[in-house]
Amino acid sequence: MEPIKIIEIKKSIFADNNIDADELRDELKKKGVYLLNLMSSPGSGKTTTLIRTINLLKDKIRIAVMEADIDSDVDAVKIKEATGIPSIQLHTGGMCHLDAEMTRQGLDSVPMEDLDLVILENVGNLVCPAEFDTGSCRNAMILSVPEGDDKPLKYPLMFSVCDVVVINKIDVLPYFDFDIDKCREYVRMRNPKAQVIPICAKTGEGVDVFADWILREVENWKK
Repeated sequence: MEPIKIIEIKKSIFADNNIDADELRDELKKKGVYLLNLMSSPGSGKTTTLIRTINLLKDKIRIAVMEADIDSDVDAVKIKEATGIPSIQLHTGGMCHLDAEMTRQGLDSVPMEDLDLVILENVGNLVCPAEFDTGSCRNAMILSVPEGDDKPLKYPLMFSVCDVVVINKIDVLPYFDFDIDKCREYVRMRNPKAQVIPICAKTGEGVDVFADWILREVENWKK
């Protein structure tokens, strides 16, 4: 297996990130490439969810993944070994988020002409990543059952900017004080349009619903 390519991300030189993000989306639209920004807390099951989802989609669309972390290439290696798709690691140099220009630097090392979908696994936290538009077509986030059903109340911006909220680890619902109906209500308070999808990445339950959502998004983006 070829070694994982590691891209050292430099600090964004542009002051107006929103302009950069809109320009990046326009470029992606012209190329017919869909960029999904995936956010969550550390330990929510992002990488496991990605592996399950990608393995459902990789025979239907062409996919690559960009893994953003402060350091290490652990997740990029996991993705490549478990799915066989192109995966690169983005080192943020200590920063807890990616912005549009940093995302563009990562995309420069991805074979865009051969892709339909690029998934950006953002740095793991519920604060900084929500504040910066990466230029993605849509934002998704994963909330795991052990984190609690009140997170939409505590981290309003994250849930306000997300188009889909994946509730992971539903297999442990009997052991935690987590009410899915309440969580749905709290998500609607922040973002009435956000779709909520309960899954268990470990067993695969519900992951096909998330995969189908992504597939529809990619198909609509290309129209």
